[in-house]
Amino acid sequence: MTIKIRREHSIMVNHKRIYRIMRSVGLKSVCRRKRKNYIKSTPEITAENILNRDFNASNIHQKWLTDVTEFKYGDGKKAYLSAILDLGDKSIVSYVIGKSNNNILVFETFNKAIENYPNAKPIFHSDRGFQYTSKVFKKKLDQAGMVQSMSRVGRCIDNGPMEGF
Repeated sequence: MTIKIRREHSIMVNHKRIYRIMRSVGLKSVCRRKRKNYIKSTPEITAENILNRDFNASNIHQKWLTDVTEFKYGDGKKAYLSAILDLGDKSIVSYVIGKSNNNILVFETFNKAIENYPNAKPIFHSDRGFQYTSKVFKKKLDQAGMVQSMSRVGRCIDNGPMEGF
């Protein structure tokens, strides 16, 4: 309130006076929480958006999309589904359901896909979730011979078919 009065009315007034007046008339100001400082993505952490919203694939195992979805059930309980979608035939390559959203959930889903399709070398597209930007996951992709692609910041449409799943 003090800042607003100073800016809009050019009146120099102490914040304690404003507080006292507001308290006398029963008003309280709502303080917003400080926003968490996020580490800006660096090229070592994130991959380029190679897929670039080209969701068409002429054959299977050319382009895979992945994401983790949260489900609420029962009395506030949560389950997480990690799935990999093949854009060639719109089928689910692999999926894992878990009680927590962590790296293990995503790694198990990826390992299951590699077990089922060991010769597949698709473009592997995901959002910028912490699981997909980890060094361990990047190493797994490199070992499997896959190229990583990531959505741009705040652009869920870049991973549209998977978000729709």
